[in-house]
Amino acid sequence: MRLATWNVNSVRARTDRIVDWLQRTDTDVLAMQETKCKDEQFPYARFEELGYQVAHVGLSQWNGVAILSRVGLDDVQIGFEDQPGFSKDPEVSPVREARAIGATCGGVRVWSLYVPNGRELTDPHYAYKLDWLAKLRADAQGWLSTAPDQPVALVGDWNVAPTDEDVWDPAFFEGKTHTSQPERDAFSAFAEAGFVDVVRPHTPGPGVYTYWDYTQLRFPKKQGMRIDFVLGSPTLAAKVTSASIDRDERKGKGASDHAPVIVDLAE
Repeated sequence: MRLATWNVNSVRARTDRIVDWLQRTDTDVLAMQETKCKDEQFPYARFEELGYQVAHVGLSQWNGVAILSRVGLDDVQIGFEDQPGFSKDPEVSPVREARAIGATCGGVRVWSLYVPNGRELTDPHYAYKLDWLAKLRADAQGWLSTAPDQPVALVGDWNVAPTDEDVWDPAFFEGKTHTSQPERDAFSAFAEAGFVDVVRPHTPGPGVYTYWDYTQLRFPKKQGMRIDFVLGSPTLAAKVTSASIDRDERKGKGASDHAPVIVDLAE
């Protein structure tokens, strides 16, 4: 099975590119983030014509996550059990955003995740990000405890660069989100819970990125970040035969600012 994750940065703006990529890469399951549309606006038909079943949650022109699968799409779950909500106004009840969707695809429990950005270290969104990651980690550890042999893939845009080699210039990010120690600790807690970064062993070294900002010619200057990951349960990790980052998909007119991350799994 070929599993991929991709922050598409607007599914409606990039439908043709996504369709072409799916056909070219023979991908079985694609988790998407930042679809940026409501459910009724999602281009279901284009993907269904290719033989994919689709699960999507989108509440507005922001966020939004989806799973496309041609190997089954069962037990769809919108949001994880303890997923927190967010509100800038303490007088307004927090709203659970469209940032997580799970489904079982070909026997693998896949979670498409769009972790909150955090914005700035002093912003309420930063505290929300840390809480969101902590709650996901606790729930994910519970899933492993309940079904230790279940292949589970936590995939998506994590908005965390876990090590200094995951950013083009660590000094540039000092005092900013994505590289702060609390964020890195929150990410490493998933390894402590039993989840493994299954892509890095196949894509080692500094300068291997999944995201390049549109501004300041970051892509041609090779000034990127590695913030998109596939974290696998022990059973899933044992099935991985290869993994890659499709950097070429960041090229050309109308590209997302993220590249697809691909994992091949044995039967």
